[in-house]
Amino acid sequence: MKILVITGSPRKNGNSNTLADNFIKGAEESGHSVVRFDAALKNVHSCIACNKCGMSAECVFKDDFELVKANITDADCVVFATPMYYFGISSQLKAVIDRFYGINEQIHVSKKAVLLMAYADPSEAESQPIIGHYEALLRYLGWTDAGKVIAPGVWTAGDVNHTAYVEKAYELGKNIRE
Repeated sequence: MKILVITGSPRKNGNSNTLADNFIKGAEESGHSVVRFDAALKNVHSCIACNKCGMSAECVFKDDFELVKANITDADCVVFATPMYYFGISSQLKAVIDRFYGINEQIHVSKKAVLLMAYADPSEAESQPIIGHYEALLRYLGWTDAGKVIAPGVWTAGDVNHTAYVEKAYELGKNIRE
């Protein structure tokens, strides 16, 4: 299985990146091919709704999104890893998702998806807007949810290491199937 992991945290050792690291470790141990795209460390221009791409042609911006474009069309699974920033996904991940518009026709095919999320608030209810966004995106694209690891109550880098969520991310990666 080919897996594309898109992370949205600018903190190299942040909690959502730790979840992504462990998911990847499990997936690679099971023989899956994984490409990782750290959106916060790349240059991805925000979509400006110029519609030059017409949902299927070249974008006016030539930036690091080309790596996503080159790997998402034949990926069997796309993993979204994000911290919660002010009750939403990180702007870095959102910029990547918004650019899906330019490849819309190519990615409306059956795929699996995973959501990995970490956030400081201990209330599980606060995760609902992001989960709702993720589920709406999957419905629109025709993708299937293959699992979620939602880690509330982790704020400072490394907090997630003292929880069961790291193992859950690893197990999800290890056990993901086509």
